[in-house]
Amino acid sequence: MEINNHKEVLEQSQPVSFREAFWFWLKLGFISFGGPVGQIAIMHTELVDKRRWISEKRFLHALNFCMLLPGPEAMQLATYVGWLLHKTRGAIVAGLLFILPSLLLLILLAWLYLAYSDLPAVAAVLYGIKPAVVAIIFFAAYRIAKKTIKTPPFMVIALLAFVALYLLHIAFPLIILSAALLGFIVGKSQPSAAKAVSVTKAEPTAMGHTRFSWRHSATVLLVGLALWLLPMLSLYLTLGWDHSLTQMGWFFTKAAFLTFGGAYAVLPYVYQGAVSIYGWITPVQMMDGLALGESTPGPLIMIVAFVGFIAGYTEAFWGPDASLTAGVMAAILVSWFTFLPSFVLVLLGGPMIESSYQTAALDAPLSGISAAVVGVVFSLGLFFAEHVLWPEQAAIDWPSALIMLFSLLALIKLRLGIIPVLAISASVGVVLLLAGLAG
Repeated sequence: MEINNHKEVLEQSQPVSFREAFWFWLKLGFISFGGPVGQIAIMHTELVDKRRWISEKRFLHALNFCMLLPGPEAMQLATYVGWLLHKTRGAIVAGLLFILPSLLLLILLAWLYLAYSDLPAVAAVLYGIKPAVVAIIFFAAYRIAKKTIKTPPFMVIALLAFVALYLLHIAFPLIILSAALLGFIVGKSQPSAAKAVSVTKAEPTAMGHTRFSWRHSATVLLVGLALWLLPMLSLYLTLGWDHSLTQMGWFFTKAAFLTFGGAYAVLPYVYQGAVSIYGWITPVQMMDGLALGESTPGPLIMIVAFVGFIAGYTEAFWGPDASLTAGVMAAILVSWFTFLPSFVLVLLGGPMIESSYQTAALDAPLSGISAAVVGVVFSLGLFFAEHVLWPEQAAIDWPSALIMLFSLLALIKLRLGIIPVLAISASVGVVLLLAGLAG
């Protein structure tokens, strides 16, 4: 993301009221389109330029920290700024309001999808959107590669990650750990080759409530552990370890700690687990869920709510009459286990980052992970392209292929935003339906 260089904005001399901040975070939850780049840009414009609630230096400091964490960086940035402004309650409110609108919207869309996806008009819109989403994934790989792969060793790591996931089907966590190790080795042998985002670029003075304390850290850790353990233990004791809800809780907890590089980095892992291992949803449903996730506000990783709803509704844990209840429960549950770690990491790590800037040791391993992300995101694009361009192993779907190519051209050359590209593609899908070429 590019942020305009301008004179440092002084922090607001008058404290921001909690009420005013509440309404801003709620508004942000409904307008946060455009993926993490767009969401961070919106926050920068609103928080730094317009409202002046936070300085440029402190905003960049918070952003650099959040980019080092696993999880959705834009949501974590909102949580971090909420914490800076109004302590722990500010963090909780900012983070929850950032994700709540998208959670409710995706639950509604998932239900409508199951109820009406066979309607010709809906099918036509999805027909146009899905190849555009494939283009968006390839565009994400291209954009990440431009920012993170600067030297041949990291090009090799990206290629190895692609081969490991796409051809050898090696588990995603093992790929990430191996990439971190390779990055560490490269950093030791070629220190200048390791380039990663560092939190050492900004050095604001620490605010009173942000100072590190062992008591605060222990409290956050214990409360976070309890908030994870209580529902997980309840699922295990009442339903058993092999029940789908219990497995979802455990699976999405692991996913929460593997999202280095944002949602696109963890989607191959979610795809691998939800589709190939557990069979909670089909490849086509996963593709449609990603299309809906790209079209709604909030973090893209909220697609996990779509996965949970489809799985719960389809499996109907408590009988066919309670399918909707099962779907809603599963969507809320997987969202809880996916986003809880982000709150804990921000509240736990924030004071450490405000108090210390010694993070250079992380540069090389994170560079390795960033390079691997390029490979796994590209493999994700190929996974979905197979199902979109060659549906049911048939001959290539040329209209879909052309939509994908023109979408990629619009994103890279014309620099159109994601929402306009999706809107145009959906319109093309409807036109193709009317022409008898889709649906």
